[in-house]
Amino acid sequence: MDRGQVIAVATDDKHRFSKRQMNEIHILAGLGVEGDAHLGVTVKHRSRVRADPSQPNLRQVHLIQAELLDELADQGFKVGPADLGENITTRGVDLLALPRGTVLKLGANVELQVTGLRNPCSQIDNFQPGLLKAVLGRGPNGELIRKTGVMTIVLKGGVVVPGDAIAIEFPVPPLLPLEVV
Repeated sequence: MDRGQVIAVATDDKHRFSKRQMNEIHILAGLGVEGDAHLGVTVKHRSRVRADPSQPNLRQVHLIQAELLDELADQGFKVGPADLGENITTRGVDLLALPRGTVLKLGANVELQVTGLRNPCSQIDNFQPGLLKAVLGRGPNGELIRKTGVMTIVLKGGVVVPGDAIAIEFPVPPLLPLEVV
């Protein structure tokens, strides 16, 4: 079982690009982060609601690895925890390499199941020009790599605070790669 750590937690009750860092967040089973605009059983992302408001919410809690923030800083961008709209910023877990269905155990109680990748949109360039290109890459076979974190659903709720340990429980094979959700 690999281990990582929660670096920051954030929420926002409005659909803004960035979230507000908090001392703790309360995660509700089957719903997401208490008080967050994306809380719910069905989709809350505005473009997805317009398409079909009855879709299941596979984007209840958004996680980004702090290593991305380090990479962006090396390229001259100033991006901190919660700036890209994530609820949880992690360190020490390669979120993008996790297979679909992986369970992340945060702190004493919280269990999040990875559903897929976040697809960065053009709004990211409104935050800082050129950032969209910086959070996209190409793999060895020319495939697009989206670096803006993973989306999860909540299996078990509880409180998450910076400093909480993250344990990883991989799903039963076959391991399926992450896709955009």
